Amino acid sequence: MKLKVWFLETRPQFLLLSVVLVLLGTAIAWHEGYFDLLKFVLTMLGLVLAHSSVNILNDYFDYKSGIDLETNRTPFSGGSGILPAGLLKPQGVYVYGVGCLFAALAIGIYLTFISGWKLLPLILLGGPVIYFYTSHLAKWLVSELWAGLGLGMLPVLGTYFVQTGRYSIEAFVVSLAPGFLTANLLFLNEFPDIEADKKGGRYHLVIALGPKNASRLYAGLVLLTYLSIIGGIVFKLMPPLTMIGFLSILFAYKAVKVTFKHYDNVQALLPALKANVLTVLLTDAFLALGYFLSGTK
Repeated sequence: MKLKVWFLETRPQFLLLSVVLVLLGTAIAWHEGYFDLLKFVLTMLGLVLAHSSVNILNDYFDYKSGIDLETNRTPFSGGSGILPAGLLKPQGVYVYGVGCLFAALAIGIYLTFISGWKLLPLILLGGPVIYFYTSHLAKWLVSELWAGLGLGMLPVLGTYFVQTGRYSIEAFVVSLAPGFLTANLLFLNEFPDIEADKKGGRYHLVIALGPKNASRLYAGLVLLTYLSIIGGIVFKLMPPLTMIGFLSILFAYKAVKVTFKHYDNVQALLPALKANVLTVLLTDAFLALGYFLSGTK
C-alpha cells in the first residue's frame, strides 16, 4: 500500500506527456536515419524522472505554502492530495523529489558524454528550473513560459540531439507546437486554482489577466499550435504527413468553447480541462506518428 502511495505521488497519469515528447524527438531523428535504442531508453527514463521530480516538488512546496490546503482539487489540477491527507511525511516527499532530480541529472550527464557537450546547456538549465519552478518561478509570471520550454520544446530538441549529435531548424520548428501545448496545459489548469494561488503567493497569467482575458490568450495559443504545424509543412521543414496532428483539433475546439463559456466556473470547466489534456497528448503523438509514417529520408 505504501509503495502505491509513493508511486501516486509522482502523479503518473501526467507522465505520459514525457513519453510522447521523447517519442516525437526520436521520430524526427529516425526520419533522418538515426536511432539508438540505449539512448532512447535512457532519454525516456531521464525525462520521466525529471517530470516526476517536478510533480513531487510541486506537491511539497504547495503544501508548505498552504496552496494545496486551499485549492479545489480536480482530476487535472490542485496536486495529488497526498500530503494534505497525511499519507506521507513532507520531508520524505522532499527527499523523494530531489532524489528523482539527481537521478535525472545523472542520466543527462551520461548522455552528454556519449552524445556531445552541446546537450549540457539543456541539462544545466533543466536542473535549477525543476527545483525552483514551484518555489520561485511560479511567483514571477513566468511559469507558463518555463512549462512550455521545460516540458515542451526542450525535451523534443534534447531527444533529437541525443540521437543525432546536433540540433536542426526542423527539430526547432517541430518543437514549437509541443511548447505552445504544454504552456496551455499548465495555463488552463491554473483557472480552478486562482484564489488558492493568490493566497499562496503565486503570480501567473490567469491572475495577471483575469480569467476572461486569460481565456482569450488560451485560445490564441491553441491557434499558434496549429499555425506552427501549417508553417512547418508549407515551408517544407516538416513532412506533409505531420498534418495528421490536426486530428486533435476537435478536442481543442471543445476546450476553447467551454473555456470561453465557463472560465469562472470550476465544475463547468472540467470538460475543457479534459479536452485540453487530450489535445496536448494527441497532437504530440500524431506529430510523431506523421514522422514515423513518412519513413526515413
